[in-house]
Amino acid sequence: MNRKRSPFSGKLGFVLSAAGASVGLGNIWRFPYLAAKYGGGIFLLIYIILALTFGYTMIIAETSLGRMTKKSPVGAYESFGKSKWLSFGGWINAVIPILIVPYYSVIGGWVIKYLAEYLLGHGQALATDEYFSAFISNGRSTEICFILFTLFTVVIIYAGVRNGIERVSKFMMPILVVLSLLIAGYSVSRPGAMSGVKYLLVPNLENFSWMTVVSAMGQMFYSLSIAMGILITFGSYMKKDTSIEDSTQNVEIFDTAIAIMAGLMIIPAVFAFSGGDPDTLQAGPALMFITIPKVFASMGFGTGTGILFFLLVLFAAVTSSIALTESAVSTFEDELHWSRKKATVFMAVIMLLLGTLSCLGYGPLAGVTVIGMQFLDFFDFLTNSVMMPIAAIATCLLVSKVIGVAKIEQEVTDGGHPFRRKVIFQFMIQYLCPIFAAIILISSVANAFGWISM
Repeated sequence: MNRKRSPFSGKLGFVLSAAGASVGLGNIWRFPYLAAKYGGGIFLLIYIILALTFGYTMIIAETSLGRMTKKSPVGAYESFGKSKWLSFGGWINAVIPILIVPYYSVIGGWVIKYLAEYLLGHGQALATDEYFSAFISNGRSTEICFILFTLFTVVIIYAGVRNGIERVSKFMMPILVVLSLLIAGYSVSRPGAMSGVKYLLVPNLENFSWMTVVSAMGQMFYSLSIAMGILITFGSYMKKDTSIEDSTQNVEIFDTAIAIMAGLMIIPAVFAFSGGDPDTLQAGPALMFITIPKVFASMGFGTGTGILFFLLVLFAAVTSSIALTESAVSTFEDELHWSRKKATVFMAVIMLLLGTLSCLGYGPLAGVTVIGMQFLDFFDFLTNSVMMPIAAIATCLLVSKVIGVAKIEQEVTDGGHPFRRKVIFQFMIQYLCPIFAAIILISSVANAFGWISM
């Protein structure tokens, strides 16, 4: 017997919640870094093309699958048969958010720490080279911040879909947009910043390479929350009178706009700070937790800008963490027939246990590695580089070989809703999406083991 699912109130609830899931830490620091590294404007152009084709197709497929079955990933897959590969496809989509949200919450804890320090007026201290490494190696300090972020996420999930996730998303997402506009406006107004704006927005074919395509594909993949079980879960909460295609289009626009805003927040400011050196935009934590505080420290309103920026990042992190946690909780409710309370508490325990490993991996547990990686880096590699592309391929095969494209079309057009990009969907899901996902898988693994350099 299926549990009664608490639905979103309507299209706005779904769009803001799905956009909240998409807009996360990857948009804020990963997108600007990749855009700077792989050609600026040409990277942005390719990203937008892929978002409108590959991204669109996967969002439609996963959302339709969720609404069609009214189940979380495992149940959704098994609705179409009990074969081993279907069970595997469902479980890999379900397990991904369970593994991601613990280490994601660790980084969320780092954001809380930096926001607190800016609020206390310690912006200059954050700009020193030693601060970040000293902080993450301090197990006690990182653990406290991580627990705070985790508890905040769990409380929202405990409140439910409409009262928790939807309400928080409706509050946070508009504020996130306003903060993005404020910081981007301030950033582009800095002396020397316009060269960064031009680099980001104007495509230059001389900067094009095959890695530009691969990197843009990978970023789009992660940015839109594809193959994390989230969109299947959120689709199961979507009412039948809500247009899937229109909602997908709104999520695409929202996500891409925030990614561009993140680029305008960071790239012009760093360009102005570094005298136009794109190499200053380093990957990963170094950008957000070392370079950006230095940039803010060099500004006239560094403390105020730092507060606004890390508040923005915190909101983005929270909206993504609640989406990941909800997907996991929904699986426990559906598959183990637990109450929401029990499922939420169980997920909180998992978050605290696995998150603590990632939290202490740069401090007391620094000597313990998995295939040469700290715990946080390993969980990131396992989920993003290995599991997610495999999950996407499984979804493509499910839609094209088992369900049939016609049934997805029927679900999308149910109630007389449009399916304007039907031809793109049909071609992408059957042919290109599995190939793209395989390219991401192979290139990411090859990069991790040093066979290629991305």
